[in-house]
Amino acid sequence: MNRNIVISTDKLTKRFGDFVATNEITFDVYEGEIFGFLGANGAGKTTAMRMLCGLSIPSSGKATIAGFDVYKETEKIKANIGYMSQKFSLYEDLTVQENIRFFGGIYGLSDQKIKSKSDELIQQLGLEKERGKLVGSLPLGWKQKLAFSVAIFHEPKIVFLDEPTGGVDPVTRRQFWDLIYDASDRGITIFVTTHYMDEAEYCNRISMMVDGYIKALDTPTKLKQQFSAETMDAVFFELARGAKRKAD
Repeated sequence: MNRNIVISTDKLTKRFGDFVATNEITFDVYEGEIFGFLGANGAGKTTAMRMLCGLSIPSSGKATIAGFDVYKETEKIKANIGYMSQKFSLYEDLTVQENIRFFGGIYGLSDQKIKSKSDELIQQLGLEKERGKLVGSLPLGWKQKLAFSVAIFHEPKIVFLDEPTGGVDPVTRRQFWDLIYDASDRGITIFVTTHYMDEAEYCNRISMMVDGYIKALDTPTKLKQQFSAETMDAVFFELARGAKRKAD
């Protein structure tokens, strides 16, 4: 991880009437960093992510994403990021090959580039026999890996992962993190929300959002040193409880 800043926020705030969803959040994220963004339902992390992706204009504060201003250059932001949600953002009634071709076109890649990169991607994922199958027929773990690979198909500077491993087993989650590490090694910055304690441990740094505020931000090791084990366990219990309420 180098020290080039690719995400920078300064007192970034979003209000909905009298309700403050994110309250003066300030942090930097570095190129190639795996940055964990933690918070229970209603903590403000989804609102924050929407602002960072150029999908929602802040009420006040400053932020730049890949060097572009969140107020004036939202289209340039969108061209330089990838995004993957818990729903995987794939079209289940299209084949593996058709999904890759579709998203490659959305990202503005040439037909020749799409063909060469899609062949390489399918081989890398071991989906040669499945390239003509509908995505809806694939096991959950394969959908997950394909969705992530599609999200970084255009080699974005940053990829935002919104609870990408919900509902999959621990082994599949660990395999998914191997893909994240590989992308990070190639210089892609990973901004990921998660409710899982073990996944927080995989991040270079993690932030904890509570009621719209960032209450803590540091490496997993330093946060453990800063807070007692009981406090950390309580925080992650609340995160897990929030995830369960969302699933219900």
